[in-house]
Amino acid sequence: MLTFRQLSAFFSNPFPRVLFYLKKNEMKEDGKCPVMARLTVGKSETKFSAKMTVPVTLWASGRAAGKSQAASEINQQLDEIRASALSHYRELSATKDKVTAEDVKVVLLGMAYGQETLLAYFRTQNENFENHVGINRKEGSAKTYWNAFNHLKKFVNENYKLSDIPFTALDRSFIEKYDLHLRVECGLAPGTIVILVTRLGTIINNAMTEGIITADPFAGYEPERPERKPKYLTRKELNKLMTTPLTCSKHYLIRDLFLFACYTGIPYGDMCKLTDEDISVAEDNVVWIKSSRGKTGVDYEIPLLDLPLQILQRYQGIEPDGRLLPMYDNGELNVQLKRIAATCGIKRNLTWHQGRHTYATEITLSQGVPIETVSRMLGHTNISTTQIYAKVTDDKVDREMKSLEKRINERFKFAI
Repeated sequence: MLTFRQLSAFFSNPFPRVLFYLKKNEMKEDGKCPVMARLTVGKSETKFSAKMTVPVTLWASGRAAGKSQAASEINQQLDEIRASALSHYRELSATKDKVTAEDVKVVLLGMAYGQETLLAYFRTQNENFENHVGINRKEGSAKTYWNAFNHLKKFVNENYKLSDIPFTALDRSFIEKYDLHLRVECGLAPGTIVILVTRLGTIINNAMTEGIITADPFAGYEPERPERKPKYLTRKELNKLMTTPLTCSKHYLIRDLFLFACYTGIPYGDMCKLTDEDISVAEDNVVWIKSSRGKTGVDYEIPLLDLPLQILQRYQGIEPDGRLLPMYDNGELNVQLKRIAATCGIKRNLTWHQGRHTYATEITLSQGVPIETVSRMLGHTNISTTQIYAKVTDDKVDREMKSLEKRINERFKFAI
């Protein structure tokens, strides 16, 4: 029999409410969405996955609609979760003065405090990510998540002597120790560290969305970011690249391919799939490339300047299936670009993606092409992405100030 104190605590605690909703931003190809539960006890609230998926067409007002067998089975599972939450709440209220939503969730999901672990969850998230590779995820991105997982696993093993660590053990000191580990023990560059902790941050955000944790344990942490260096080639560097004699025929081909990227802004993956079908000639005889980004599916249209047009003509008919350019593996291109840069006396490492930055900054924006036009040619979904490329060069400042000076001198005379 309950004591008077236990009965008072039981009736003073507000009963839990469980509301179910669909996570529609993760709809599967079959039209099903994960079901999430929002558990509220008094002023406390938490979320968690109901570990089931439901067709969107069956869902209405937090339950499955209709009298079909499928709808009945779904609602039965939802009712069982709600009943279990109430039962666990009653049991906790008998021994605890104030029961929170998190208390009920912990018992409901069968996890004693701290049993939900970081690496196990990270691994599951990566496996789910891999299942979407080729659909709406890239293989390269999946590799970066596994790389981040392996670094984190090593850190937990070496610094805590554990094979995994509970979410409840995470706090600001954990991420700061991890940052120091990556910086000192692993000797990684700031840019690499930013990528690794950003991937971890994504996993933490997912855990918060699923209700596994209620607050960001790393709130306020900011990794040291590398000093930003210009990613585009200057006019002087482009001139060196175009006019310096090279050491082998392979370098001449790779230089042509890179210059094509610099004067069109087309990224590596999209250059690989360019074919004759992507070429069109307008009524004014301007040759255009019209295609869509492999990464986003967004259409882009680029009028070809004389140099990329010459490059296309130089390699016309070499590749099978109407492909326009004889492309190398991306890794090989980046290796050879560094050797070409050394030959040309360019005092920094060249990477393939600098071609896209060069087109955006040096070839278009610095020459007065409106950013809205550049955004469309680059195939960006948002103009804020294009603004990353919109660095004001010294040459542009000099030209515009001289132009301003000329206009002012023509309009205003100083009275002597």
